[in-house]
Amino acid sequence: MSGFKPLVFPTQAALKRCGVQKGLEAQPMDILLGSPTYETPPPKLRNQLLETTEMNFRNVRNLIWVMALAGLAIACNPLMANERTNFLVILADDLGFSDPGCYGGEIETPNLDALAAGGLRYTQFYNTARCWPTRAAVMTGYYPQQVRRDSMPGATRQYGGSGKRPEWAQTLAEYLRPAGYRTYHSGKWHIDGKPTDNGFDLSDEATRSPGFFDSIRKKNRDPKFYRTTATAQHAIDCLQEHAEEHSDQPFFHFLAFHAPHFPLHALPEDIERYRDRYIAGWEALREERKQRQRELGLNVGPLSPIEQEVGPPYAFPDQIKVLGEGEVTRPLPWEELTEEQQQFQATKMAIHAAMVDRMDQEIGRVLAQLKEMGQFENTWICFLSDNGASAEIMVRGEGHDPSASPGSAATYLCLGPGFSSAANTPFRRHKTWVHEGGTSTPFIVHWPEGIRAENELRTNLGHAIDIAPTVLDLARVELDETGGPPMSGRSLKPSFDDNDAATHNELWFYHEGNWALRQGDWKIIHSNISRPFPWLRSETAANESKENGDWQLYDLASDRAEQSNLADKHPERVQQMADRWWELRDQFLHDSMVDSDRSRRAN
Repeated sequence: MSGFKPLVFPTQAALKRCGVQKGLEAQPMDILLGSPTYETPPPKLRNQLLETTEMNFRNVRNLIWVMALAGLAIACNPLMANERTNFLVILADDLGFSDPGCYGGEIETPNLDALAAGGLRYTQFYNTARCWPTRAAVMTGYYPQQVRRDSMPGATRQYGGSGKRPEWAQTLAEYLRPAGYRTYHSGKWHIDGKPTDNGFDLSDEATRSPGFFDSIRKKNRDPKFYRTTATAQHAIDCLQEHAEEHSDQPFFHFLAFHAPHFPLHALPEDIERYRDRYIAGWEALREERKQRQRELGLNVGPLSPIEQEVGPPYAFPDQIKVLGEGEVTRPLPWEELTEEQQQFQATKMAIHAAMVDRMDQEIGRVLAQLKEMGQFENTWICFLSDNGASAEIMVRGEGHDPSASPGSAATYLCLGPGFSSAANTPFRRHKTWVHEGGTSTPFIVHWPEGIRAENELRTNLGHAIDIAPTVLDLARVELDETGGPPMSGRSLKPSFDDNDAATHNELWFYHEGNWALRQGDWKIIHSNISRPFPWLRSETAANESKENGDWQLYDLASDRAEQSNLADKHPERVQQMADRWWELRDQFLHDSMVDSDRSRRAN
């Protein structure tokens, strides 16, 4: 299939690019016979038209239009090759549900907001609560446990962040490249193997240190390097090269920003824009964002109370001491903090906002490149986060210098549970937990040539596992199902035009001792407040069993804040859903052990 280019008749957008407004304003005879606007067609095509002059008028007219379309397909050949849909999957890291402006945030995100205004926003879309499992789900279409990229009860230590996918668990790029696509990756990877060994033609992780700047340990460090900008620039370079050298092929691009993951590093000019914005505290910000969500028509439930007893998922007391007196490990009432603590926390949130702002600016540069190529309307774009905002607090990498300017290369700061609660408004908890705050993500879809709706909301259930089957569906790539289990994800295509389109009946969750299952609007959760680190080496992880289940039950139709535990009122439902959770665990454990050759090829 690599050398086959099917004849594709022009879409409306292609007609416009060739000078035909809505396909009606140019005369087909002018197109075929030549005019100042259109080049003369090949002689054979011209002769075929002239030989029809003695046919009755209606047949001539019909034939002219058919041949006009064929002529346009020939005349616009460099453009028409790319009428197969392109794909741009944009993934943020540790972004909260309400961080983008179009989801209630005050952070300046005009480019994401524009994509939402020209497309769809999903309000019940989920990730896996952690970075590497979500990336596996996005790239493969499977729950990460199925492909050994996250653990579960009964799994060995070969599962998780260092797990190796079964041979049949290919990446999207491995499906698309044999189907004629060029494949590109820019930014964070965090999947087993190298991108270029897993289907990508070009890849650059844009990493020069554990943070966002060039390493402070280098003698000749580049003071202008900033990871988010470098990630976008690599994407732009790939697209420019594609336009110059591969314009006869469609493309798939996985653009995975590290931002706004810790360490909180941002450019000084971006920090300055938000410096005093958050001094009113996290409770005030949550109320503000919730009100904006109401104004936007986002029906995502009531505002959950802040859980003052829930701090970082892992305790690193020695590291936290390095951060000084301004750090706090619990989301206490703002008025109870000292002035030093308030200023320190507000500054961290300002850096977080600056990172999101800069990411949006860089997304804008990538979108501008698509427009310059004439491929913006024909590119299916989606945006999501790998998990909710993070309550983690630690010091890693090149350490933390308390005397350095916050957000600079010599510092190592994390958002923490207070403003993480604000970033995840209106939901409960954070990254690593499978409550709504840990697993709910903004999900924006934009594709003018394929989606008629603009600025519409979708409440269809969706998950990161749905991205791969959606892309393959839109790319018209069929799979050989003999090499491994069917994908757990489903194509989102029916939901593009129908908010009532059926997607998932149930969604399964697990991460580090936190279990959940959603069936319709019902959700059960078994959870821990904190856990040992590293989890996989702990006795707690080794002893997880069905008997440990302490399930809570919530009706998300009225309680996405997960406040009213209905387990005592519906014990039979809890038991049925708990049994189903373990049934799926058994299935995923079995799936992960299937180790056949990589025979799931694109047809």
